Amino acid sequence: MANHKSALKRIRSNEAKRLRNRYQHKTTRTFIKRLKDSTNKAEAEELLKKVVGMIDKLAKNNIIHKNKAANQKSKLTKLVASL
Repeated sequence: MANHKSALKRIRSNEAKRLRNRYQHKTTRTFIKRLKDSTNKAEAEELLKKVVGMIDKLAKNNIIHKNKAANQKSKLTKLVASL
């Protein structure tokens, strides 16, 4: 167990950040699944804009790697274009 006041604060802040990152990542994955399941092209294009923004935010905050974000955006864009 940590002894210093700053170490205790760091533990609390790390836990808060971990939970926030998990929530954002899980929400993004849910939207990606929703996009993959959509069949309406107009609806999928609107959803794609939202999902790309979410993926960019995850990459910017180092929740996912920037190359993974690029790969996901590419695959999803290709999927929507094929509808």
